[in-house]
Amino acid sequence: MNLSDEQIERYSRHILLPELGSAGQEKLLAGRVLLIGAGGLGSPAGMYLAAAGVGTIGVIDSDVVDLSNLQRQIAHATPDLNRPKVESAAETFKAMNPDVNVRTYHARIMADNALDIINDYDFVVDGADNFPTKFLVADACHFADVAYSHAGILRFQGQTMTVVPNESACYRCVFNSPPPPNAVPSCSQAGVLGALAGVVGCLQATEAIKSILGTGDLLTNRLLMYDALKLNFRTVSISRQSKCPLCGENPIITEVVDAEEAVCDLAAGR
Repeated sequence: MNLSDEQIERYSRHILLPELGSAGQEKLLAGRVLLIGAGGLGSPAGMYLAAAGVGTIGVIDSDVVDLSNLQRQIAHATPDLNRPKVESAAETFKAMNPDVNVRTYHARIMADNALDIINDYDFVVDGADNFPTKFLVADACHFADVAYSHAGILRFQGQTMTVVPNESACYRCVFNSPPPPNAVPSCSQAGVLGALAGVVGCLQATEAIKSILGTGDLLTNRLLMYDALKLNFRTVSISRQSKCPLCGENPIITEVVDAEEAVCDLAAGR
């Protein structure tokens, strides 16, 4: 792949980076990232991935744009109300960078479609807003052997971690299984700072870019927690668990299955 004069100008600030250069930009243009959700996390992540020139961005989301979304879901605007989020997001990403091919899936990611979709991508950005979907995505990425970024936000706090299947601690090594329904407050009940989604979503985009480039240290075996009120970042070391039901020595999860939907919280909010 040879960069055109227009692409050289568009990505000039990337090309100046020794860790990236023109060869790295070509890797990004050939890269494929899937966004699970086009909401608070998927919006900023997708916009920065599009701006960076990631060649193929997939977006799966079953929702339509609601007025309450616009406080944080910046891929959408007031004229997009009641439009499918995947359509609105795709339009935003393409307007930002026509180099990008956007694939849309106006559906929920479920056990019967997860592997077929995820297998087409190099990296997954998990911006789902409920626990069952997050656990389903974690399981599907494990079986597809595709790296992914988990993140969640609630009120003024966010957290994120990156998982490389069979190399690092997985989502279930940390959280094990979904909590009972109604055990935690929902985002609509507890609230969330809009700008918080931007900070955490951008961290997820950075991880996706680094993974495609094969440069830097991914946020593996570490859980990064961000407190926006105190403007404090804290990293907690985590490790693979021998008794993990997914990636442990004797796994009991051997396929992707659907689970009862629960409300979102810090581990699942967007």
